[in-house]
Amino acid sequence: MLFLILSVTLAFSTGGLFILQYAFNTYNEEIYRQSAQTLAVSLGSIENELIKMERLSFQMSTDLQIQDSLRILNSDRSDYEKFMSSTDLRKRLLDVGALNQYVLSLQVYDLDNREMASGNQTVAVSEDRLYRLKTEATNEHGGLKWVLPNEEDPSLIIAREIRSYSPLSLSLHSLGIAMVRLDIEALVSHFSHSISGDGANMMILDEHGDFIYPLHSPFSAQFLNGQIHGDNGYHLMKDEGERYFVTYHQSNRTNWMYMIVTPYSNLFEAITAVRNAVIVTYSLLFIVVLFIGTRFVRNITNPIEHLNRKMKWIQTGDYSMLEADYLKFPQDETGQMHENFKQMMKQIEFLISENYKKISIIKDTEYKVLQAQVNPHFLYNTLDSINWEAKVKGQHHISKMAESLGFILRSSINVKEALIPLEQELKIVESYTTIQAYRFEERLHFEMNVASELYACKVPKFILQPLVDNSIRYGLQQMIGTCIITVSAKSKGECILFTVEDNGMGMDGQLLNKIKTWDYESQGNGIGLRNLQERIVALFGDEYGVSLDSEVGKGTRVEVVLPMNGGDRYVQSIVSR
Repeated sequence: MLFLILSVTLAFSTGGLFILQYAFNTYNEEIYRQSAQTLAVSLGSIENELIKMERLSFQMSTDLQIQDSLRILNSDRSDYEKFMSSTDLRKRLLDVGALNQYVLSLQVYDLDNREMASGNQTVAVSEDRLYRLKTEATNEHGGLKWVLPNEEDPSLIIAREIRSYSPLSLSLHSLGIAMVRLDIEALVSHFSHSISGDGANMMILDEHGDFIYPLHSPFSAQFLNGQIHGDNGYHLMKDEGERYFVTYHQSNRTNWMYMIVTPYSNLFEAITAVRNAVIVTYSLLFIVVLFIGTRFVRNITNPIEHLNRKMKWIQTGDYSMLEADYLKFPQDETGQMHENFKQMMKQIEFLISENYKKISIIKDTEYKVLQAQVNPHFLYNTLDSINWEAKVKGQHHISKMAESLGFILRSSINVKEALIPLEQELKIVESYTTIQAYRFEERLHFEMNVASELYACKVPKFILQPLVDNSIRYGLQQMIGTCIITVSAKSKGECILFTVEDNGMGMDGQLLNKIKTWDYESQGNGIGLRNLQERIVALFGDEYGVSLDSEVGKGTRVEVVLPMNGGDRYVQSIVSR
């Protein structure tokens, strides 16, 4: 009962936890959906601004006025002309878009690395960085080249090679480098301000997995790349003991990976508190149910265990405990069981006393009846006297018949043993056939085929004699001629198979079926086949017994199957009783 109570409680608790876990998963999906939606909006806005910057860089590289100024700067003109051209170029950069939002500066370099810059915040590029920029931009052959921020310059740079273009010449030789320095910090902050409310941070990685934004990240680029599985999705990651909820989406245009990394505690603080509260509540509930269930079960089992102890005590025959039991139990079902058991034992004690008195009276009566009966041994002694008198007078037939009848009578009045050695049972059969042989003379021929090693086996008394008697009564007496009766025995595995066969009149199929189903009335007053079957089943079980086969005019064959160790089994059953 305690296990049942705990199982039900545990089932409800487990179900509640499963529901809670389902709520967590649903909450995760909703967080991801909202985060992905916010990320998609921010990604789209940032991508639109980047497209504008790409167009601005393309406009710078194809602007005819800028190209004319660079031709003068790259020629052998006077220094004054070059100065005026550089001034005109700077003014043109202002007109093109040097003061646009998110643009830090527009910068142009001629072939001699002279810089012309316009904008809100210009920087001097080191020779090494400038050399790398020119090399990478030149390798694009007029195409776009993104240059990531670094400690020297935290801006995102779009670099293009300016190639000569005019309606009169299509040489496309290099004139210099155009750069758009983009304030990536301001751009991302402007379009991700709604994200930072939950402590989330946007991060951008290029197609090689390097940081574009931010310049300084609490996570390494290699670690973040390890959290990405596919083009978009979400993931729970752990770093230095802290958990983070990561949503990522890859740009189809630039192949950049946009990510929102949010501290797990910020998103799930409320639901984590609910989960902890539910777990604590279930734990306390489990402890309370365990305590109450234990008390409840003890109130039921203690009276039952006490009743069990009283039963075991009474098995010893001592009824004093019934009077010495002063424990009081509630008048529920268990209390009623104690009261009913007490009344039942009092009634049994009364019946035992009455039965003892009746048995004493019956024993006394039986003793008196026995005194009035003829002692069965008187008959046996009389037959013995007849036997000796017949021997003295030379009447050997009478002597042999009296001796055989005396042996049968002595065996029948000996009721101490229900199982006897097979050798003794065969002697009973021989004594019986001896008497019948003097009666029927040459009409009876008896044969016995039993191996001597089977003589010690225990069999029920009078198990074969009734079968021989049936062969004489229903076979010999109803035929003309000699009746051959054969008794044989052989071992068959762990069993003994007895066969009693005659060549008498046999029986028809209807009678045979009735006998096989034991649906018939005995025609005599002796021990019939049904009685044998019931005795064998009672002693050894249903797997043993009598079987019959007969045919009209050809005789009857009866088989009896008994266990080889039947005597031991019967003795054990008697002892257990």
